[in-house]
Amino acid sequence: MTEIKSYQPAADILKHRTILITGATGGIGSAVAKSCAAHGASIILLDKTIPKLEKLYDEIEQTGHPQPAIIPADLAGATPADYETVIATIEKEFGHLDGLLHCAAFLGNRSPIEQYNLEEWNKSMQVNLTAPFLLTRACLPLLKKSADASVVFTTAQVGRHGKAYWGAYGIANAAVENMMQILADEVENNTNIRANSIDPGAVHTGLWVKVFPGVDPKTWVEPGDVVNGFVYLLGPDSKGVSGKQFSL
Repeated sequence: MTEIKSYQPAADILKHRTILITGATGGIGSAVAKSCAAHGASIILLDKTIPKLEKLYDEIEQTGHPQPAIIPADLAGATPADYETVIATIEKEFGHLDGLLHCAAFLGNRSPIEQYNLEEWNKSMQVNLTAPFLLTRACLPLLKKSADASVVFTTAQVGRHGKAYWGAYGIANAAVENMMQILADEVENNTNIRANSIDPGAVHTGLWVKVFPGVDPKTWVEPGDVVNGFVYLLGPDSKGVSGKQFSL
């Protein structure tokens, strides 16, 4: 298996691939979207803030890479019907999907379970767990149309080993890891779909700055430093790799 931390993708490794990215305007989501576009993919940008989506769209388009598409959606309040609308739009414009990357995340305030805010619990479960489930389920028919499709769940170390005060975020990530393994097992023998999870580690994003506000920004790993791992899992070089938990 390729060493994901040192992977260097070929320039056109994602040419002719269509990839949907949630949380596309976030630190990691936007960096991966730009990198995937630079490697030839047509990117569908999904996030809740239209001005940020339009800014990212312009940045990708101005580079001369494949023109992206925008789908505004707030995962915190999206219903199953909303996901069906998203899929109908993608099917009309692209016909299929080669990749689905879940980058959207909601942390909330860290606190003991005894004092955990129920509203934040529900929002965290909705964004971090229910939304990836509903979107993945809705996307499967389009992914099955691809000759080589990849579903990638962005998770965290606290989803693989629980730690105090990480509450719903850690619990949701643990469930996502299990969902990934279940999906990988279900699609292994009868489709061209593979599923994996990736923990990018402590990256200089808004989420991690909120967790560790006193850390010197110069010590952070930047989003651009981890994008190649995502490109590997979304591209053909990881074909046949499924059900695995990766760390960067």
